[in-house]
Amino acid sequence: MRAGYVVGTATSTIKHSSMNGQKLLIVQPCMEDGKTPDGDPLVAIDAVGAGRGETVIITSDGRFAREMLGVDATPVRWSVIGIGDA
Repeated sequence: MRAGYVVGTATSTIKHSSMNGQKLLIVQPCMEDGKTPDGDPLVAIDAVGAGRGETVIITSDGRFAREMLGVDATPVRWSVIGIGDA
């Protein structure tokens, strides 16, 4: 799991069928201070209704992605699993 903040959304007209109807967020991973960027932004499936500017918790747990999407074979790597309190 990693902390990050949502910098925007992504739109894709062609994507894997397991991702149809899913909201894609661009998440900037950050250091423990919650502000300093830590690596490149990531694309994550939104499981909790997060929006731009919110601090979120993301995970690369494939099992969670498969259960959330109801598909055993999906290319999804990152999922938003929580929104942080400000």
